[in-house]
Amino acid sequence: MRRKTVVIGMLGSTLDQDWTRQRWERWRPTVSLGQHDDLRVDRLELLYSRLHEQIAENVIGDLALVSPETMVERHIFEVQNPWDFEEVYSALYDFARSYPFDTEHEEYLVHLTTGTHVIQICLFLLIESRQIPAKIIQTGPLPQKERKPAGTYGIIDLDLSRYDRIAARFRRQAEVDASFLKSGIETRNASFNAMIARIEKVGAESTEPILLMGPTGAGKSRLARLIFALRKRRRLVRGEFVALNCATLRGDAAMSSLFGHKKGAFTGATADRPGLLRQADGGVLFLDEVGELGKDEQAMLLRAVEEKRFYPLGADTETGSDFQLICGTNQPLDALAARGAFREDLLARINVWTFRLPGLAQRPEDIEPNLEYELERFAERTGRRVRFNREARELFLSLATGPEAAWRGNFRDLSAAVLRMGALAGEGRIDAPLVREEWSRLVAGWQTLAGQGEPSATEDLPLLREALGSDAEELDLFDAVQLARVIRECRAARSLSEAGRRLFAHSRKSKEKPNDADRLRKYLARFGLTWSALQVRG
Repeated sequence: MRRKTVVIGMLGSTLDQDWTRQRWERWRPTVSLGQHDDLRVDRLELLYSRLHEQIAENVIGDLALVSPETMVERHIFEVQNPWDFEEVYSALYDFARSYPFDTEHEEYLVHLTTGTHVIQICLFLLIESRQIPAKIIQTGPLPQKERKPAGTYGIIDLDLSRYDRIAARFRRQAEVDASFLKSGIETRNASFNAMIARIEKVGAESTEPILLMGPTGAGKSRLARLIFALRKRRRLVRGEFVALNCATLRGDAAMSSLFGHKKGAFTGATADRPGLLRQADGGVLFLDEVGELGKDEQAMLLRAVEEKRFYPLGADTETGSDFQLICGTNQPLDALAARGAFREDLLARINVWTFRLPGLAQRPEDIEPNLEYELERFAERTGRRVRFNREARELFLSLATGPEAAWRGNFRDLSAAVLRMGALAGEGRIDAPLVREEWSRLVAGWQTLAGQGEPSATEDLPLLREALGSDAEELDLFDAVQLARVIRECRAARSLSEAGRRLFAHSRKSKEKPNDADRLRKYLARFGLTWSALQVRG
């Protein structure tokens, strides 16, 4: 059964106004709706001001002559200023909210030819947001020599998902922007790529705080800068990118750096200082290691994020800054909040969009494309292009994804390794001996940092808190050291079985049918953990 066609439109107080005999020779937009043989309008919802009552009477009368099947419903639409966007939108929104749309039995078209430009824009927005469940009908006159008063019409559906070429362009743009957020690196880790795709969407659609979590060197600072650059390209920010490592600040210096100060606020304050929040007005403020902020700074930051207002140190009057916030941390903020070291209300406010960046060891398949990226960066920095020979490349990738590859400094370690090998490469070629020399250096550095092979209890604690919450504090030292190593192996492995093979590499040799996955599953269950729960996700 055919749905009825209902047109909603404004009366054209100028274009529709003609009641002379010659009116049938000229195009009138509202009357033209009934003059097309291939367009049946069952009902016209006509909006107009009382000032134009006579024009409406004439138009309705003429429409009845050309399209007697069209019923006209009148709606008085009064606004004091038809060019005032807020007033017009509010009035049209109220009309849309009160109108009894019946999409099951009726198809709606909004006539977007008449009315002021402001009215047309507001109708467009209401259609695009589906407040009015309609398509657009656009009418227009033919060239004067053709002299057909019906003119032309076209119907436009604003559901862009139905337009394959437009949808494809949106997909391509999203892919381009996701690649931009990865610095053009063709990463292969599925969960990391999914996280970047989500960040691309969030970066384009939301200005709420973003929290980037992950170990030191995982790329939080670089990603924050790229998010800002993406928003700048899309004209979502007008200001600058302002970055601060909160671990470098304490006391008055922290307050002054963030919120600014007035002259004489403390000893050494010889002049006013605007502070980084003011500097980030209209732009993005990136607070790395946000968990290191003091409690007073946390309280002031919370108000500045929520109200965009704050007091500079020593000031009696408030100042404002409309900034977007990105935070970075390598600490589990929920654990800090649980023991009172981080404000729960601030955590709730910055935890709107949270993404966990995996370390390099958790993305072994991405070492090769990142190696290529670092070689390109080396060429840009030094003006010298170096390459691996085949044997050296295969050796480096084998070592870089093997059991010794701790990658404690993550991408900083990889970047430093390429810089050193590139500087020492004879004739621009990195060979196998140079790879072995560099690998020995990396392993020795990791072992020194880890206390001759094993992480210290202090270093293990954040990792254990992340997995166990407050229960991590109750572990015996023996269990804590062992479990931390197991967690690291699980996160570095592609599967439960692979992690089991690494952990039980020697004992499994004595078993006729080793079941490494089952042994590891039972060990994790002692602590209420599973292999999948330990994987790093965005």
